[in-house]
Amino acid sequence: MTVRLYDTQARALRDFVPVDPARVTMYVCGPTVQSGPHIGHVRAALSFDLLRRWLEYRFGAVTFVRNVTDIDDKVLDNATEREPWWALAYRMEQEFSRAYAAVGIRPPTYEPRATGSIPQMIELIERLIEAGHAYAAGETAPGDVYFDVRSWPAYGELTRQSIDAMESAADADPRGKRDPRDFALWKGVKDGEPDDAAWSSPWGRGRPGWHIECSAMSRRYLGAEFDIHGGGLDLRFPHHENELAQSRAAGDAFARYWVHNGLVTVGDQKMSKSLGNFLLADDVLRTHDPLVVRYALAAAHYRSSLDITASSFEEAAAALDRIRSFQQRVTRVRGADAKLVAADLPAAFAAALDDDLGVPQALAVVHETVRAGNSALDAGDEIAAAAAAVQVGRMTGLLGLNPDDPQWQAAEGGATQALDALVQTMVTQRARAREEKDWATADRIRDAIAAAGIALEDGPEGTHWSLNDG
Repeated sequence: MTVRLYDTQARALRDFVPVDPARVTMYVCGPTVQSGPHIGHVRAALSFDLLRRWLEYRFGAVTFVRNVTDIDDKVLDNATEREPWWALAYRMEQEFSRAYAAVGIRPPTYEPRATGSIPQMIELIERLIEAGHAYAAGETAPGDVYFDVRSWPAYGELTRQSIDAMESAADADPRGKRDPRDFALWKGVKDGEPDDAAWSSPWGRGRPGWHIECSAMSRRYLGAEFDIHGGGLDLRFPHHENELAQSRAAGDAFARYWVHNGLVTVGDQKMSKSLGNFLLADDVLRTHDPLVVRYALAAAHYRSSLDITASSFEEAAAALDRIRSFQQRVTRVRGADAKLVAADLPAAFAAALDDDLGVPQALAVVHETVRAGNSALDAGDEIAAAAAAVQVGRMTGLLGLNPDDPQWQAAEGGATQALDALVQTMVTQRARAREEKDWATADRIRDAIAAAGIALEDGPEGTHWSLNDG
């Protein structure tokens, strides 16, 4: 078994070898909680939820850290007199947590807030100043501290850029910088900013810059060297480039692999709050089954861009219905015995996920197994069908996509149960009418069920209903 991941820094697939063979360590940049999540945020978190699940299967344990940026210019800008920045940040953090949980994204091992690691950030900045890689701005920008990009010859190694080709860092007053590309490690308090948004430091009261937050938190929770640093493609520069530079300049080995997920697009344009072209996660989850949303966001390769349309959810719903219908069909034939059949995880499924988390290829194996299982049922081979059902359950379970999982049953709630009761009553009435050769009544019931968008399947094991794909 060899897991391979695409490493952004190497620009190549690399065999994944963790520092500790029995425990993978992973840090992923979480949300800046100035407002609620859009579907792109959910897709990003889901990408690393899928990676985490597979690495747990292969290596046994994963320590997974996803931070919350709760102090930032954007958070301060969106705060109001009625809702201070810390209250806004907490409320938005809860919205992200609810959206993640709705689609089955498991909570991280640790989820630190930036404001909880201020001492570690100050200590890291002091190390950089002592090593000659950072400087205090002085009177030109009181309280500000910057990273000196020209002091670190490897700066630009993640995105393979030369310093002279880079744009200026627009994160602080440029008057205090030696080079316009130098970026802020600490920001002195400014007029008009709330008193409780500043902390004491050797350079005066202020708050951390964005980049130093993740370097300090990843070191605090995972150590000076860890396996995977993840995030969206849009974070490669300047955020991850700056993280890498400041951590290495401070003497830390930092991340061994850089893994980036593709973005959700709308008409080939990145979905973002600044462009106003986003789909709020709450709106999507209000109008679609959460399992359908998870499938739609997981079905594309994590590194590819994903253009979300109405058909994305329709196709996901149809795919899940094929899986669910097969599982229900086997259960009707075999009952509880269906889950007692021994069946190995298909080698092609494992190979797909070992190869840079190839979820599309893995899902193709799932659906091929569903087709083979249905064919076995048609041929009367119940043992082969039950084995296929066990395999489908294991594969979809590893991806968090098993319709039989209790979390999705609970998500469907009483509405599905009520619909099932109504349809089953009508199916029973139709069966009675057919037994009595009352064909007009049987046809009328069938037509009423069809008009409601429900398909009936008559078979040796009885009549099964499902919602039409459309």
